[in-house]
Amino acid sequence: MTAIDFYSPDTYVAGPPHDLFEQLRREQPVVWQDMPDGTGYWAVLRHADVVTVSREPVLFSAATGGVVLEDLSPENLAMMQDMLLAMDPPRHLGYRRSASPHFAPRVMAQLEGRIREICQTIMRDSGDRDLDFVHDVCARLPSQVVGELMGIPEADWPKIHHWSEMNSGSQDPDIMAADPEAAEAAMSATVEMAMYAIELAGRRRSEPADDLTTLMLAVEVDGAAMTDIQFGSFFVQLVTAGNDTTRTMLSSGLLALLDHPEQLAELRHDHSLIPTAVEEILRYANPLHYFRRTATADTTLGGVEIKTGDKVAMMYTSANRDAAVFVRPNEFDIHRDPNPHLSFGTGEHFCLGIHLARLEGRVFFEELFDHFPVITQTGPARRQRSNLNNALKELPVRLSTADV
Repeated sequence: MTAIDFYSPDTYVAGPPHDLFEQLRREQPVVWQDMPDGTGYWAVLRHADVVTVSREPVLFSAATGGVVLEDLSPENLAMMQDMLLAMDPPRHLGYRRSASPHFAPRVMAQLEGRIREICQTIMRDSGDRDLDFVHDVCARLPSQVVGELMGIPEADWPKIHHWSEMNSGSQDPDIMAADPEAAEAAMSATVEMAMYAIELAGRRRSEPADDLTTLMLAVEVDGAAMTDIQFGSFFVQLVTAGNDTTRTMLSSGLLALLDHPEQLAELRHDHSLIPTAVEEILRYANPLHYFRRTATADTTLGGVEIKTGDKVAMMYTSANRDAAVFVRPNEFDIHRDPNPHLSFGTGEHFCLGIHLARLEGRVFFEELFDHFPVITQTGPARRQRSNLNNALKELPVRLSTADV
């Protein structure tokens, strides 16, 4: 079983190895995987064990080695440690407590009208022609929502989107080939985005505006305001996650529905089913395969001894199909309830943007179904080569404004 290398990005090009994960959950639910650099990690495959790791942030640290499996340079690790997703208690709680009111349900609900306007514009631009649903349609929504939320000038949205895609696409040669200096771009995209954020912060300190950038710069943690460098790291996390995971949720969601036309028809007929459909999309095609933690003490998990300093990967792609939690886990079911998927995480690092993501998903699919009576897939979907991002990079479709 373990001869199959599920660290390799190539393993995921044809789709996640669900059969392998299913077998391992039964026989080796915490299993060692070697990495090409001579290190390795414990892959945690069962839902219950992923929850355990998530809810013990001191024992399983996000900050010690960061949240990706590759060991980062000291400079890049330091930058990641200023992101919420890679902070440990008590620092994480202080920053999150300050940021979370700006992402509360009532605050996000105020964005619905604007999000609907954006979706309607996207749909009007997309009808009755062949296009790539991933980039021509789905990518436009989070780019504009995050851009407006943060107060990024519209002229800079393409640049921000490009940096975001470089941040998450470094394992895919097709994505990197889009840039003539791909290797340098992959390494510098995060830094360039952070530098852009620092410049934006400087402008907002002298010229405050009605945007999240101005609000976050005024936040105090332990009596001190967020520095420009800390804001740069916060910006990189929020903008990259806000762009990539939402684009993936929307595009993977349509593909799942095209593969299940009877459920697509149900959603057209009854929009009240869309919120539960969005949750099932997130379970069935979770945007991220894993996040890493590092053990800070010797411990035991799933009957396996884990040593201090060992890397641990919470494999959401496996946990979301655990038969101990989900009935018929490999089936796509828009009626699934309850649906305790782990795509937003759990515990202290539960996704800060959950309410925005759910709102974008609901409004997007409402407008998509209302605008286009017929949606036709015109070519094979292509998946991103990545062991981290469970994403499509192309989904050819035709969106028809009239029945055909």
